[in-house]
Amino acid sequence: MRAHLRLSRNHSAGFTLLEVMVALVIVGTALGASLRAIGSLTQNSSDLRASMMATWSAENRLAQIRLSSEWPPLGQRRFDCPQDELRLICEEYVLATPNPYFRRVEVSVFDIQNSQRRILKLAQVVPSAQ
Repeated sequence: MRAHLRLSRNHSAGFTLLEVMVALVIVGTALGASLRAIGSLTQNSSDLRASMMATWSAENRLAQIRLSSEWPPLGQRRFDCPQDELRLICEEYVLATPNPYFRRVEVSVFDIQNSQRRILKLAQVVPSAQ
């Protein structure tokens, strides 16, 4: 009986190399997934910020038309509409409506670095100043 007690005392309790490796793989996978989620959140935050800034640019132009009682000429024009350090390009389309006393104004906002990517498009109907 004493020999049995001595053997169990000398045998140290602990984890095998295989158990440690499995634990490391699990922890590594969890950390990798966490980093990917954080990266995705950062990108979404950046896109959301750009969308908010683009909305402000388009709303600024539409408010300017409303407040000045401007009767915009038909056609298309492009102009810079930066917000903070974000460089944006606004494209304004003025279209005729079936009622000659109204015009439809559409403002699209693009990122200057990728002019093919439209961030936002807002539209409003403008009454004649007459």
